[in-house]
Amino acid sequence: MTLFTSSHLFLLLLLLITTFLHLSSPASALGVNYGMIADNLASPPEVANFIKTQTIFDSVKIFDTNPDVLRAFANTNISVSVTVPNGDIPTLITGRAARRWVKDHIVPFHQQTKIKYIIVGNEVLLLNNPAEINNLLPAMKSLNNALRRSGIQDVKVTTAHALNIFNGLTVPSLARFRADYAKSFFAPLLLFHRRTKTPFMVNPYPYFELNAIGNNLDYALFKPNPGVLDTNTGKTYTNAFDALMDKTYSAMSAIGCGDVEIVVGETGWPSQGNPVATVDNALSYNGNLVKKIVSGTGTPLMPNKRFGTFIFGLFNENQKPGPIAEQNWGLFRPDFTPVYNAGVLRNGQVRVEFELGLRLRLDMLCG
Repeated sequence: MTLFTSSHLFLLLLLLITTFLHLSSPASALGVNYGMIADNLASPPEVANFIKTQTIFDSVKIFDTNPDVLRAFANTNISVSVTVPNGDIPTLITGRAARRWVKDHIVPFHQQTKIKYIIVGNEVLLLNNPAEINNLLPAMKSLNNALRRSGIQDVKVTTAHALNIFNGLTVPSLARFRADYAKSFFAPLLLFHRRTKTPFMVNPYPYFELNAIGNNLDYALFKPNPGVLDTNTGKTYTNAFDALMDKTYSAMSAIGCGDVEIVVGETGWPSQGNPVATVDNALSYNGNLVKKIVSGTGTPLMPNKRFGTFIFGLFNENQKPGPIAEQNWGLFRPDFTPVYNAGVLRNGQVRVEFELGLRLRLDMLCG
């Protein structure tokens, strides 16, 4: 039995107060993708005000450079990441074109709006357009140089990758980049990230990996399950998100770039549209993901690591093409009511983070 003296109780109270004060501020590293393929969304200023006042998100990512969105987030302290469309990649390999792009799309908004990343293209290897693949790194270098020539030092250049980038199916610790791109594409790209101190951005979607993981839905949704053993390291994985992140880390490490930061550009789960796209499943995935990111528990190969993460997505988008599930990735409906409570509303944040922090500190004190 543990006996508490008055000094123990005072220390406990002090720790609880410190935890509360620290955790009652918005959670860092948690952002959201703000898609706009819909005809019923609120205006960007209304959306910016909602995110700032009602949610714990500290950043948003958009799939273009919409000036109305960039103006709406001015002076909100919410960072915005913008995207260069894939089709524009080949045109930005020259310094002149890149400087013009920065002058038109970044300079007018920079400083008033906290622009965090320029994401040059989205999932170019998945879409497999040779002109976009071959010109991606030259375009990234040109845009990075253009930013510096404009005196902008705090905007980072990256690109987002779908996770079709690995060489076959294997345990996380033995994952490697595809042989056809490991040396020609990923090695120079990762060296660019290391040199410029910019992150390697990936889009891990357990939803799209169900076939690869034997349709193990509990494993995909962070639900209790026996886990999957990595026989090479002896580590057991209890969820697919951790496995995908550690596959990325292992592939990067295998070519000598495991020190480059990893951020999550997209991840989420649809709430309607097929037997696995349900509100309960979306709540399980995104709710547990939020707790994981906020707590900073990391993964088996990257313990205590808090990944910058953009959840997909903010709203259901009623004009997205494809199956019904594509229109139902949102945490919120267009009128700002939640599709389900994933723990991202500001009035629920202290409870989620406070409980996590309190449990850790009680364990430390009472050990």
